[in-house]
Amino acid sequence: MKAAVFHGPEEGLRVEEWPTPEPGPGEVMIRVAACGVCHTDLHYLDHGTPTFKAPPLVLGHEVSGTVVRLGEGVEGFAEGAHVLVAAVWSCGRCAACRSGRENICERGVMPGNHTDGGYAEYMVAPARDIFPLPEGVPLVEGAIIADALTTPYHAVARRGAVQPGDRVVVIGCGGVGLNVVQTAVALGGRVVAVDLSADKLERARALGATAVLNPGEVERLDRAVRELTEGGADVAFEVVGRASTQEQALACLRTGGRLVLVGYSPETMGLNAGRVMFRELSVVGSLGCPPIDYPRVIELVRQGRLEVKSMVTHRFPLEAIDDAFAVLRAGEAVRAVVTP
Repeated sequence: MKAAVFHGPEEGLRVEEWPTPEPGPGEVMIRVAACGVCHTDLHYLDHGTPTFKAPPLVLGHEVSGTVVRLGEGVEGFAEGAHVLVAAVWSCGRCAACRSGRENICERGVMPGNHTDGGYAEYMVAPARDIFPLPEGVPLVEGAIIADALTTPYHAVARRGAVQPGDRVVVIGCGGVGLNVVQTAVALGGRVVAVDLSADKLERARALGATAVLNPGEVERLDRAVRELTEGGADVAFEVVGRASTQEQALACLRTGGRLVLVGYSPETMGLNAGRVMFRELSVVGSLGCPPIDYPRVIELVRQGRLEVKSMVTHRFPLEAIDDAFAVLRAGEAVRAVVTP
């Protein structure tokens, strides 16, 4: 089969012939319809972040496709079925898994990191970690549900616990941030979207944000948010991954508010512990999404309450995967997908 193989940051990706995988017991072989192009992969390519499995390795962890073969003992799937592959495969046995927090599994396996992923014509995945895509959910655009939509859902519904009427501020309206916006809206939040890009702010407004702010056009972001939210946000989501914007997000909260850190940053943010204590603020991280919530997100897409078609702004054949990453680096895509 053809695959875009990662040979290390110095060599990047090469589209070449690669062994076609065969499903083992409990596994399913999938013909890849689409694989989302994610900043995680960009970290491997551009920033020297090591993959768990040493190169050569097929990257890509946001996959939809069609079942072509079932491994021994697999039930509940038929050849030709449309499916979504979870972005992390949990062990089901560790303390985190047994407490319902499979997204932080101690032995989690990420396709495109621990094992070959979806920038290929075919891949295999454990049957327990794939989910049917019902009629009404587009197969190609549906690939982004695997990470770009489930990750925001977990952040909003579980870690942020957004309730109807909550005042919500979302700082950073890239692909994940825009999905935080639309998920918070779907769960009843009143959203203020924050970004430096006028185009992204317009997209946020189209997805239901009640107000938008460009921090470059206001004297102090926290004051502007307080004016729009009658005293501050109940929940703030930082989806940029910078210490400075994390601190801004914290400053936007009302007393008793919650800050959810979605963007990854190696920097250390400044935190006034006395302020956190006296105003009873909460600061939590959010990583991925446990598999129990994948069917819920898929159903929200099927019902039309969460949008995927308009979120996929660029599509590339496998042979043009370098162009897909060029678009990602330039910030031109809400979400791009590769279609092997």
